[in-house]
Amino acid sequence: MWQIGFDNEAYIEKQSEQIRERIRTFGGKLYLEFGGKLFDDFHASRVLPGFKPDSKVQMLKNLSDDAEIVIVISASDIAKNKMRGDLGITYDSDVLRLIDAFRSIGLYVGSVVVSRYNDQPSAAAFKKKLEQLGMRVYLHYDIEGYPLNVSHVVSEDGFGKNEYIETTRPLVVITAPGPGSGKMATCLSQLYHEYMRGISAGYAKFETFPIWNIPLKHPVNLAYEAATADLDDVNMIDPYHLEAYGETTVNYNRDVEVFPVLRAIFEKILGKSPYKSPTDMGVNMAGSCIIDDEATRRASREEIIRRYFSVMCDRRSGNGSDAAVTKVELLMKQAGISPEDRAVVGAALLKSETCGGEPAIAIELPDGRIITGRNTPLLGPSASALLNAVKVLGDIDDSVHLIPPEVIEPIQKLKTEILGNHNPRLHSDEVLIALTVSTAQNETAALATRQLERLRNCEAHSTVMLSQVDLDVYRKLGINLTCEPRYQTKKLYHK
Repeated sequence: MWQIGFDNEAYIEKQSEQIRERIRTFGGKLYLEFGGKLFDDFHASRVLPGFKPDSKVQMLKNLSDDAEIVIVISASDIAKNKMRGDLGITYDSDVLRLIDAFRSIGLYVGSVVVSRYNDQPSAAAFKKKLEQLGMRVYLHYDIEGYPLNVSHVVSEDGFGKNEYIETTRPLVVITAPGPGSGKMATCLSQLYHEYMRGISAGYAKFETFPIWNIPLKHPVNLAYEAATADLDDVNMIDPYHLEAYGETTVNYNRDVEVFPVLRAIFEKILGKSPYKSPTDMGVNMAGSCIIDDEATRRASREEIIRRYFSVMCDRRSGNGSDAAVTKVELLMKQAGISPEDRAVVGAALLKSETCGGEPAIAIELPDGRIITGRNTPLLGPSASALLNAVKVLGDIDDSVHLIPPEVIEPIQKLKTEILGNHNPRLHSDEVLIALTVSTAQNETAALATRQLERLRNCEAHSTVMLSQVDLDVYRKLGINLTCEPRYQTKKLYHK
């Protein structure tokens, strides 16, 4: 069951003060690379129960007068139509979403950087689109030998050929739709340009994971490895921090491996490196805000299992790899867990078995009770499970029809006879709309609707891979859903 294990308010306060201190340290200008999701860090909220998905943004709002946002997107990601799996949108669409989201809460978005630009037509078209929308866009290029060839990288033919980003505020937040976008390279390029102009500036990383001051094999840190299984990230002891301070801290392989090069780049640009270790570069107070270690361990073990089902489904759909599955299987062993430890898995499989192999879903309610849903003539399993869940939460008898058949049947006719769908059963979004419509004349339906918000942080499992529509509804309701890696039908094409 979900239990708070993290002090979000303390986190915002401590992070804000640490960033102010870094700005002062570097003489009034700081380029802050934001790792992970900035606006909606759902991974952090799952493994650190109590962490708000938008807490990073709330922290930035404390610094809004001093901060401006620069969003980086890789031209190669634009060309590949790379998707954000959690939102189901492309990276270039997410740039637009992020700009709107930042502006809506009073944060200033100064510009967009298209990194690794090499005249890709799709990237050029996106640049033109942004400029037509009034955004400043800067181009950064592939640099031969980056980052190893330091003398070339830190030269007019390296960082020097990148366009200088005009910024006006002391805190410049460099963020992106996802990993591999070029955030660090953008920060380092700006340091080069600033110092060529005689302007003092510094660099730091805002990282949530891995958490440097908890054990290497703590489930929170293992869950981070599971979340990045496709990137081959590995948590490790920071050897540079251990050598410099005699203190054991946790970092991850990419930062540790690249640190000697970064140190050399800093020395080339600044004359000396401001940091003795990768851990020094980070601004990360998350470990100091864990208030219930066992709650975070329990939540993180659940997340590792969820990631296992995620990579299994990715592989089944052709979007994942055997290596990612093997990696998460190894992490489960290290954490001492298995898929069967997820209570809703066994419940969903048992329900499907008792229904002749029909698809089924199990949802674990806040009090630990597990309810199930299956295919019916009117509803798909995702929809029936939601209705069964709100009935239990509202103490509504199972025999009560929350949505009269005369409401459902016209929707089915619309789907099949007019819109041409083959499946007459209602998806979860359609059933929620029908439930809401029913509240006008049915107080029981209104009672059931009020229970929907109580599903947040509940766990669920499906015996088949669901449609994107159903996945989105469960995500928006805050239900942590996993699926068995199999399709409901043997068709080759699946929406």
